[in-house]
Amino acid sequence: MAAVSVLTPVLALVLCMVMGFLAVRRRLTKTAAETKPWVDEDLQDNSEAQTRDDEEGEWEDLNKQEEVAHVPYSPQRHPEDQMLHRSQQFYALMNQRRSVRFISPEPVPQEVIENVIRTAGTGPSGAHTEPWTFVVVSDPDTKHRIRLIVEEEEEVNYRQRMGDKWVGDLEPLRTNWIKEYLDITPYLILIFKQTYGILPDKKKRTHYYNEISVSIACGILLAALQNVGLVTVTSTPLNCGPKLRLLLKRPANEKLLLLLPVGYPANDATVPDLKRKPLQDIMVLI
Repeated sequence: MAAVSVLTPVLALVLCMVMGFLAVRRRLTKTAAETKPWVDEDLQDNSEAQTRDDEEGEWEDLNKQEEVAHVPYSPQRHPEDQMLHRSQQFYALMNQRRSVRFISPEPVPQEVIENVIRTAGTGPSGAHTEPWTFVVVSDPDTKHRIRLIVEEEEEVNYRQRMGDKWVGDLEPLRTNWIKEYLDITPYLILIFKQTYGILPDKKKRTHYYNEISVSIACGILLAALQNVGLVTVTSTPLNCGPKLRLLLKRPANEKLLLLLPVGYPANDATVPDLKRKPLQDIMVLI
């Protein structure tokens, strides 16, 4: 009995070591196909898990991709004094950008909207997959149906999901779940990220860093809207994505990332009197 009592801790230690070794080995032997190093852990959402069934389809044969030709590139180079002036002008323009919830119903030329989306589409993307879809809605009935979906979910968000701290942080900005501007604005732009691509032969193509790529394109879109004198408010309607995707008849590989109401500011528009961080708080020079 004494021998057994002495051996018991030793056996337990050995068993723990064996289990730890097996766990590490299983982690190290994962194949490249099972991992997604291009998906940032802090940017994952349920859409990654929801597309597992879709991934069972046939994927693009990487060995058959054509080589991309390279061409000379020589953009215009400005003298330093012009560079400084242009940088100051662009900063002054973008520093006027604000999140505006009071939008005029005044019509905006469709060609302007098309051009700002063209501009957004110049953004970089992982392996040049361009994993974005910009859905532009001007139909009044569709805008209203979008508003009903958003307000229904937003009320639940404010009352239950977001928590007291989040709601409290928003109180000074006077935001709530009522989104009248979704009906009033001449355009709604809904930006979807494509979690994978669908080729003409129906095979699927991996979209690397799709959320980061689409987020960069959204930043360019905001700058393009500011450049033409239009306003918007960045809206990330929590838990509305699936319903809006079905309403707009988007395929299963697309997940809603951002909703932008776009138009001219209303004559009586107001914005919170917020200040931006000074340069020394946002830039580290080494």
